[in-house]
Amino acid sequence: MTPADLSRTVLHAVRRAVDEDALRAPVPARVRVERTRPGGSGDYACAVALQLAGPAALPALEVARILRERVAAEPGVGRVEITGPGFLSFTLDAPAAGDRAVLDAVREQGLAYGHGDALRDEILQFHHAREVRAAVTAHAVRRLVVAQGARVRVSCEEASDPDWVRLGVTVDAHGTPPVPLTGIRPVPAGATAAELLERLGSDAARWGLLRPAGHDRAALGPGLLVQGEANPLFRVRYAHARARALSRGAAGLGFTAEPPPCPEPAPYPGPAAYGRHAGHAPGAERPVPHDGAARPLLDLIADHPGVLLAAARHRAPDRVARQLEAVAQAFFDFHDACPSLPAGDEKPSAAHRARLALAEAAGTVLAGGLSLLGIRAPDHL
Repeated sequence: MTPADLSRTVLHAVRRAVDEDALRAPVPARVRVERTRPGGSGDYACAVALQLAGPAALPALEVARILRERVAAEPGVGRVEITGPGFLSFTLDAPAAGDRAVLDAVREQGLAYGHGDALRDEILQFHHAREVRAAVTAHAVRRLVVAQGARVRVSCEEASDPDWVRLGVTVDAHGTPPVPLTGIRPVPAGATAAELLERLGSDAARWGLLRPAGHDRAALGPGLLVQGEANPLFRVRYAHARARALSRGAAGLGFTAEPPPCPEPAPYPGPAAYGRHAGHAPGAERPVPHDGAARPLLDLIADHPGVLLAAARHRAPDRVARQLEAVAQAFFDFHDACPSLPAGDEKPSAAHRARLALAEAAGTVLAGGLSLLGIRAPDHL
């Protein structure tokens, strides 16, 4: 179960309680779950009972008890506890199964992993000045909210700069339309599109404009072109390219991230390959990486849909950029600690397939995030 799945599960429990007249309160549009802080109980926590206590005219602890019995019966939820004044704490059942579900979702959805329909009822009008950073930011925000199901129109105060097209920017209209507007007003770049394209090219210019929060100045110096660790854009793109190289290397060795189909159980590769499922029958489940270095990367990939939705809601493409940087760093840490390809005469094992699946998922998340920012993700650097 992913964090997004858990959020929907809790929301479904609230709706059931209201439908059954156990709770008389408006059903919220969404329920937020967060990872439990150090020292806390369970894997995730939620404050929805405190949120509903007032409208329901019940103590938060009573609301929490009503919801606990409905959430605890759901598949994938191992234990639900009530802590403090009415927080719900969740311990998920079979974490490895949840990890497999995340990797399967990335594989099935590809670059659209993390897209959704949470904003499907919203019709938005973004409006910005005739300035390159505002134009690029509005374009990226459009991509983010459309990926969450919204319908969007973007207008500019004046006729758009023709050079914006080379940055991938399109504008639907100019002038101030007579409809409710959402202004996109980041700190101006201090340069024109033509100047940025000449110095940096489209990809580096877009990253430099979008990576800082809108209220911060954009650093648009030559460091954006450095092919080294000091350049976050390079690290993100290199992590993606390295993940794709691992897939090519595995194909050259005759294996993929998918376990090979066979009518007979595959030879048991040992506890190292199956992690928590060492006691299961051979071939009964697809293994997931159990290595300690895999955990941060798995968590970041699982959190990716929530980051995209938050970035769309807050009109903040910088959140996506920071998420991609974190994924890239976790990928390198994982890759250094846990080789995805066998060395020497070593035969590909279930552990290699599991690690390759995680590396490929990381590459997909990086490519999808860059695409939402309007930046290419080359397979070779």
